[in-house]
Amino acid sequence: MPKTGELNGIKITTLAEDSVLYESPYLGQHGISFLVTAERDGTIRNVLVDVAQNPSALLENANMMDISLSCIDMVVLTHCHYDHTQGLAKVLREIGKNDLPVIAHPDIFRLNFITDPYLRHVGVMGEDKKANIEGSGGTLYLTKDPLEIMPGLITTGQVERATDFEEAGISLSTIENNQVKPDLMLDDISLVANVKGKGVVIVTGCSHAGIVNITKQAVKLTKTEKIHGIIGGFHLIEAIGAAEIRIKKTAQALKQFDPDWIYAGHCTGFEAQVELYNTFNDRFSPLHTGMIVEVP
Repeated sequence: MPKTGELNGIKITTLAEDSVLYESPYLGQHGISFLVTAERDGTIRNVLVDVAQNPSALLENANMMDISLSCIDMVVLTHCHYDHTQGLAKVLREIGKNDLPVIAHPDIFRLNFITDPYLRHVGVMGEDKKANIEGSGGTLYLTKDPLEIMPGLITTGQVERATDFEEAGISLSTIENNQVKPDLMLDDISLVANVKGKGVVIVTGCSHAGIVNITKQAVKLTKTEKIHGIIGGFHLIEAIGAAEIRIKKTAQALKQFDPDWIYAGHCTGFEAQVELYNTFNDRFSPLHTGMIVEVP
């Protein structure tokens, strides 16, 4: 793929996240959703990255932020999990457009489940299945390949698993050919922006592909070595199995990219946030609902 173009600027607004700041009026929820506004030579595209799991809270936050969802030009779903996709059909109806692009990996609608503490489907729920998305105004763009949204803004496509210490971060299963198999979350994708004079900005959902793998892929796609910033969930939360050594290796590997800032939350976990702070100092900040990042 030829080198992607460059954006003049990008604005990332956190519509939904697990945490809120002291005295914040916003509603928190277990999930994540970003509104990414990209500008290039006067052309502006508003991209909704994930919808978290509570559409009522998402819509209330957007209302408090004075954001009309009718501004949204397309949706990117980073992976199948309910805390990123639940309520999508309702949100699409609120956006109120026809043929709105909804970009995702082609495996996003598969059965995806956990067995601890009991058998439970955690993927796309029934109300957000393909037919309901299309019936609510969405047009699905399902591809394993990177997809250019505009010059300077591209999805990673299916991420190459290159590191030896990163994994999905949670024990997940699926059923293929009537057999239960481990689910490696190959549908995990991210959004990558290349901003003129600044470098690469990566917007992730849960980083099941591994945040270091994702960063490597972003560099490969943009042919730009400079990582300006990374925002999203890193799925290093200790409670679901990320070993301490993986957290340390992740922080040290990210340090090699020398990002100007990292804002991580949702499934990142407190231990990993502490390690990232110790590694990057004031270049790191925990993610929170209502956070706005503008580049440049």
